[in-house]
Amino acid sequence: MKLAFDDRDQLTVVRIIGEVTGGDADRLRHEATERMARKVRDFVLDLTETEFIDSQGLETLLWLQDAAIERLGQTRLAACPPNIDTILDITRLGNRFDRHRDVESAIGSLR
Repeated sequence: MKLAFDDRDQLTVVRIIGEVTGGDADRLRHEATERMARKVRDFVLDLTETEFIDSQGLETLLWLQDAAIERLGQTRLAACPPNIDTILDITRLGNRFDRHRDVESAIGSLR
């Protein structure tokens, strides 16, 4: 998994490329924690190039959402490929996340 960050004041857009599994999920959690320490409250996860998310990856998404809420922030998912939408729906986590067609609409929903 590769991560790319676009930090914008109290908002970070995280582009996730590849598979979110095991140790990669821990890396995402670590990077998000560092940003929260710098007062980032809101996260938009750009899943355009995300190929797969396993149970540990899903757990990390839930953790990120809860951690953002604790800081009066929010987490949005953007540009979910069909296979990621399917994973979210099968695990019944689809309604736990705000999903948007692209990054800009996800960012707009946070204002």
